[in-house]
Amino acid sequence: MPETQFALDWIGTKGPRFVERAVHRRWLMDRAFALFDFFGHATFNPAGGFFTLDEQGRPNGAGPRSAGVERQVHDTTRMVHCFAVANLLGVPGSDRVIDHGMKFLWNNHRDEQNGGYFWGVNDAGPTNATKQAYGHAFVLLAASSAKVVGHPAADRLLADVTEVLRKRFWDNEIGATREEYGHDWSVISDYRGQNSNMHLTEALMAAFEATGDSEYLLMAERIAGLIIDRHAREQGWRVAEHFDGEWNVDRAYSGDPMFRPRGTTPGHALEWSRLLIQLWQLGGQRRSWMPEAAKSLFLHTTQIGWDTAVGGFFYTLDWDDKPDQRDHFWWPCAEGAAAAAVLGDALHDATFEEWYRRIWGVIANHFIDWRNGSWFPELDAEMRPISRVFTGRPDIYHALQACLIPLLPSDGSITKGLSDGRLRS
Repeated sequence: MPETQFALDWIGTKGPRFVERAVHRRWLMDRAFALFDFFGHATFNPAGGFFTLDEQGRPNGAGPRSAGVERQVHDTTRMVHCFAVANLLGVPGSDRVIDHGMKFLWNNHRDEQNGGYFWGVNDAGPTNATKQAYGHAFVLLAASSAKVVGHPAADRLLADVTEVLRKRFWDNEIGATREEYGHDWSVISDYRGQNSNMHLTEALMAAFEATGDSEYLLMAERIAGLIIDRHAREQGWRVAEHFDGEWNVDRAYSGDPMFRPRGTTPGHALEWSRLLIQLWQLGGQRRSWMPEAAKSLFLHTTQIGWDTAVGGFFYTLDWDDKPDQRDHFWWPCAEGAAAAAVLGDALHDATFEEWYRRIWGVIANHFIDWRNGSWFPELDAEMRPISRVFTGRPDIYHALQACLIPLLPSDGSITKGLSDGRLRS
């Protein structure tokens, strides 16, 4: 057996779970604080919102022309959410980041005339005035996280985005969100997508935790029932990404390679496996199908989506489970590590610990940029950094959550666990 293959096959599994070891917990926390350091100051745009960063952590577009730099709503909201987490951990200066993002969301992303939140804006106004369910899901997450840390504008933002979601996006008959509109709420297409609904599920759980309003939790359960218990189960535990207006699976769809790639996306199945455990433990115990589905999603995805030659998950697969885009992105490994921690904690199966160690090994050996900081977002089939879909360092969100989710109980979000003082020390 070649030496490289031997090295990839062997994973040390002796002893307690990694998360039960103080050194590993400290290692995770060090990685989280490195991300706060990388993103916390350089992204701050004095004119409002946040810059994206290049490979060295320098702002893209800073300088005399910075007024024309587009700020996208998912970037603004993720910074609010992640620095609410930083605030709960006691990171000095995090309140400034939260407040900066909250003001930009309300004063710039929000459409004061028609309601809702623009996808992209600069200092002059909207650069992309569409209203996307994906973006609104993250507005809900940001508002919920800001409420947990006591930001004075959180209730206003939470009430506003909740009304928009329920009035404009939510399809109560089907139990999921519609996808996209123009600035005046004209319908752009009859496309329906699981990605926006998955992130809305995360945000709805966060809103339930922040407010105690069970309606949020019921909405999350309905989405999970449609996307996973119905469609993923029917597709042999493959998570279908794309649907028509009647919620029929559209296997032929091919759209944006970042948000709507063709085929199936292993990272989303891993993400769903974690969310299902959280949803089940948070209050959906009556949904007895969730633990079985979470385990099936995780194990099937690791079987078909893991690159056995070099490690990491293929970005996308075709419907015959063959690699479609063979490049490796950072966020599926981040979601896989978080999911393995949550399933191992909730289901007490050593298989998840083995995967937890395997995935973190690939992250440490290939994705973390030990020289410049942060993580490489894209690697090619030979695990070399590339920039085909992403430029620079996209954001802090996926990597940060991968570092912190293992340090908290599996029955709630990071903000809930931290605010309750349940961090594993």
